[in-house]
Amino acid sequence: MTSVRAKKHLGQHFLTDKHTAAKIVASLRPQLGYDTVLEVGPGMGILSDILLQEKGYRTLLIDVDAESIEFLRKRYPESGNRLIQGDFLTMDFDAHISGKLAVIGNFPYNISSQILFKVLEERHRVLEVVGMFQKEVAERCAAHPGGKAYGILSVLVQAYYDVEYLFTVKAGAFAPPPKVLSGVIRLTRKPEVTLDCDEKLFWRIVKAAFNQRRKTLRNALSGVVQKENMGDNPLFDLRAERLTVTDFITLTNYIAPRI
Repeated sequence: MTSVRAKKHLGQHFLTDKHTAAKIVASLRPQLGYDTVLEVGPGMGILSDILLQEKGYRTLLIDVDAESIEFLRKRYPESGNRLIQGDFLTMDFDAHISGKLAVIGNFPYNISSQILFKVLEERHRVLEVVGMFQKEVAERCAAHPGGKAYGILSVLVQAYYDVEYLFTVKAGAFAPPPKVLSGVIRLTRKPEVTLDCDEKLFWRIVKAAFNQRRKTLRNALSGVVQKENMGDNPLFDLRAERLTVTDFITLTNYIAPRI
């Protein structure tokens, strides 16, 4: 086997540009305190070639594609249990990883948001993420309050991670080339992995607020807290896109005793 067939249903667009691959791997910072790097969707191994040479951390590769796994086993015959056939979205981290880690990858566009939510679930151990996403998704993660790109993903990711948009990658760097631009971002976990509020309620409020983002929060959150219990808190007179993460935490603490 000399190559892997890109599968549309898996959202595969294999990175072929070695310079871009090197820039992505160089964006990792193991000095943050992790000793394991998990690559999601290695495909034909353009990132893996660099990662597996690094001595400062142990690299694991996970791919749901059996053809890719077969290709990588032949490419890296010494990989052993560092090569995992499985779905990152349902991965049991405890079975493969002890301690802190970073997640890296040219992530399939069709599950990119789900990958980020999996990272959030595992935030107590994932210290850093360096990943390539569809540019629109990358921009949403890094967006600031007040713009159209700012939404559910922005708030939830930024609640736990500092987000940096690193660089844009053109379609010609992939095979087959996607119809969109790609963006590489870096997430650095904040020191606190829990918020100073009821986190389940926080997530519920953020999702409800942006699901009706054209409405003020007084109307958008009427399914969470009754209007008569909202009082005169000025945050209710704003739309979701105007609130910072801190504002949403403040609002969560205000609403919690009123529902």
